[in-house]
Amino acid sequence: MKHAILGAALLAAYVGVPLLFGGTPYVMGLIVAALTIAGVALAWALLGNLGGMVSFGHAAFFGVGSYTSAVLSMKLGVPVFAALLLGGLGAAVASVAMLPALRLRGPYFALAILAYAHIFQILATEMTPITGGAGGLLSIPRFPTLFGLEFGGKTGGYVIILTIILLSAFAYDAVRRSAWGLALKAMHDTEIATRVIGVPSTHLKAAMLALSAFITGVVGAFNAHFISFLEPDYAFSSTWTVLPIAAAIFGGYRTVWGPVVGALVIYLLDQLVFKPILPHGHQMVLGVLLCAMILLSPGGLLPVLLRRRRSEGGRHAHA
Repeated sequence: MKHAILGAALLAAYVGVPLLFGGTPYVMGLIVAALTIAGVALAWALLGNLGGMVSFGHAAFFGVGSYTSAVLSMKLGVPVFAALLLGGLGAAVASVAMLPALRLRGPYFALAILAYAHIFQILATEMTPITGGAGGLLSIPRFPTLFGLEFGGKTGGYVIILTIILLSAFAYDAVRRSAWGLALKAMHDTEIATRVIGVPSTHLKAAMLALSAFITGVVGAFNAHFISFLEPDYAFSSTWTVLPIAAAIFGGYRTVWGPVVGALVIYLLDQLVFKPILPHGHQMVLGVLLCAMILLSPGGLLPVLLRRRRSEGGRHAHA
């Protein structure tokens, strides 16, 4: 039954959405943007849920991944899809510089990562021969056409970012269900006790930071090639930290798919409903909606939907 539901969901995602919205570039572009936010939200939730670390600086990984992929493809001629993975690798390598911050806890860690994001933004601005400086990079190579599908277009971009999210979610779920996932959960209760029994807590947290950075870097690299433009203020914008956090909390960051659901709901609602009604105050409505969700259902939207589905299923079975 679960496999049938999964198969139907994948079919709807890969075939149904392009058929319904492929002829409407504006809506398709919004869906791609929402999924881009969802990818970062998923990576942020992975770090928080498994690593037990709250980050205010995922824009650092997004920006490093963007610039790594763009520079490699533009200046060294690396194929775009290979540059995409190397962008993720570049972000993971950048996370090594943040390892000293693992000694910090709670808000101190979050603020330290935020500081790193600003440092990387300054480096991208000052390294003009490589990054183009404040002017940024223009005409970044777009995704090629393969098997008759133009991956540089809206529909092709949708397929790419959807695949990135699915692979990231499966990796997240695999780690969560593994023995290391159990160890990470135990660390949430008492890290000192887990160290006593031999769990390498620092190494595990470093691995979660690197994995979260890799996913965010790949998403950032995708975005760079999709929009074909990059500049430091955009690549390292706080938007790539704030919106994913809001999406993950709204959808339910304790679940694998909650951040994805949250990103789709809040971004599409904001752009398609709230913004046309309140062009200059639509984000205020979004903030009120997020506050209401935190107060009424701290676990997020997806757990509420799942509980309701199980409740209705139980009533039907009883009937």
